[in-house]
Amino acid sequence: MINWPRLVVRVTLIEIKKPNIQVTCFTGMRIILLIVISVFLINCQNDKRLQAQEPPSHYIFDQLLNEYVSEIGVNYRDLQGDSSRLNDYLNILSDNAPAESWKKEEKLAYWINAYNAFTLKLIIDNYPLESITDLHPTIHIPLVNTVWHKKFFKIGGKPTSLDEIEHKILRKEFDEPRIHFAINCASISCPPLRDEAFVANILEKQLEEQAEAFINDSTRNHITPDNPKVSKIFSWFSGDFKNGQTLIDYLNRYAHVKISKGADVDYLKYDWALNDVR
Repeated sequence: MINWPRLVVRVTLIEIKKPNIQVTCFTGMRIILLIVISVFLINCQNDKRLQAQEPPSHYIFDQLLNEYVSEIGVNYRDLQGDSSRLNDYLNILSDNAPAESWKKEEKLAYWINAYNAFTLKLIIDNYPLESITDLHPTIHIPLVNTVWHKKFFKIGGKPTSLDEIEHKILRKEFDEPRIHFAINCASISCPPLRDEAFVANILEKQLEEQAEAFINDSTRNHITPDNPKVSKIFSWFSGDFKNGQTLIDYLNRYAHVKISKGADVDYLKYDWALNDVR
């Protein structure tokens, strides 16, 4: 319950007399000022209500991922039949937006899980389908009007999209290229969805494992010393990976086969087919 601010309004009546005319008016500016202050205080209290002082548990999501995700993909059909549990977790996320007091790892784990969980909801709400790209708006303008721009959920009362989470929060606020190996776009060429939730206390270990597994995955990257063929993720977000180094330098941090400094890097075609187990 909101504790409404107690405001004492003193109204002054001013009597203006003219021949045969008496006009009574309120001191309007004072009342308007008090109303503005009142609305501001109420909004501040609402903002505090929408932000969680402590990070929520990701236990429900962890269980769902363990049950419905495997090395070959996601069992969307069975997950669709268990949508109530997924919705319970999504409601927890929606009602517990990150607060400034959270640690960086807590915020990062929250947003990665939010991206992955709401992507799952998007798929099972429209399942069966062949590709997430089937959900593009009728008038599809790349980078402007896509399925990822749909504001189909709320975080802290604010309508939000997957695009906002990825580009305006994860990429912009965290300077962490490994998020590209952690978030999953429900497609075969995406880094596989991890079969457990990301959590703050082991987040560094999880991100390192995701990076090493993806870069050395021969179905998504073909690493050779002289002519590696890698995922288009490394082209689309090249600036995230370079950051004062070359892409080859970054790849060699994790690649089991080391790439020569002067190697020619090519990019593989991206497969947008649904990462379904069927």
